[in-house]
Amino acid sequence: MLSLPPAAGPISASLLEYLRGGGDHEPALELGDDAIGARDLQLALYLLNELHYDGIAGVDDEFEWNPRIASLRAALGNAMLDQLLATCPLVDEVDPAYVPQRIFELIAADDEVAPPLSRYLESHASLHQFREFVIQRSAYQLKEADPHTFAIPRIRNPAKSAMVEIQADEYGGGDPARMHSELFAKTMRELGLDSSPGAYVEVLPAETLATVNLITLFGLQRRWRGALVGHLAGFEITSPQPNRRYANGLRRLGLGADATEFYDEHVEADSVHENVAAYDLAGALARQEPKLGGQILFGVSALLYCERRFAGHILDSFEAGRSSLESFSAVTHG
Repeated sequence: MLSLPPAAGPISASLLEYLRGGGDHEPALELGDDAIGARDLQLALYLLNELHYDGIAGVDDEFEWNPRIASLRAALGNAMLDQLLATCPLVDEVDPAYVPQRIFELIAADDEVAPPLSRYLESHASLHQFREFVIQRSAYQLKEADPHTFAIPRIRNPAKSAMVEIQADEYGGGDPARMHSELFAKTMRELGLDSSPGAYVEVLPAETLATVNLITLFGLQRRWRGALVGHLAGFEITSPQPNRRYANGLRRLGLGADATEFYDEHVEADSVHENVAAYDLAGALARQEPKLGGQILFGVSALLYCERRFAGHILDSFEAGRSSLESFSAVTHG
């Protein structure tokens, strides 16, 4: 269970005080224009969202739907959503038959501009840099599949069947040792890292926390079920090639099968999921609920935008010879 990290600013500081049973002071929410790059906002939202998953050590479960908590979660999530809608405009009407093709077109266009982080990790990254990358991904991968699973009760067959097919593989097909979250934990341990939930939250930058908060933002609201499906479709389609490169990078650094299994598994599994996600899941949902076609594409675009921010931050840091993680003092003092 995640432990409460140090605050990153007035929003998270007030939230931490409240969760610890402190005062009822509510900070002025000066959110700025870049919610995705605001670490104080993203850390607070991440903690608020964790109440819907495993919870937080020492925090009463009743806080999950506490009115003040719900109000703050909505305000922070809406700030993030407003930025995404301004950056990735939502198209009102899309021909359902065109949705799968458009998903592939969005991803192909993004490939031309996205930071080449996976290529860097494959060919150039040091072991220290690769460990940093794994730390960055741990916020999501240690609970892989859970945020997307919120969609299952909110969509109907045949889209529901396709979603369950994908998620069943993510959860190991009934074998706990094959759960993708567990395979990632094994990779962390092979790299000498702590695989406990939330072990590195205090050093994760805003761009990393935003990639996880994005999925939960869609997952917790039925009205964004189309965007959640689009996010998953984009996630599956963009997965195989980078994961192949990550595995190659670890082998280059002398790591063995226990370290690469998570990535090797995604090369195989997500290659199968690619068409299931685009046609049987996203395409089927668009046919069932034509009004969600544009929302599905928005979910893909939001994923690609947040991933560009994430990859750009890490690659810029590595190429400049500095850490991609927050320093402890920066986290403590905001």
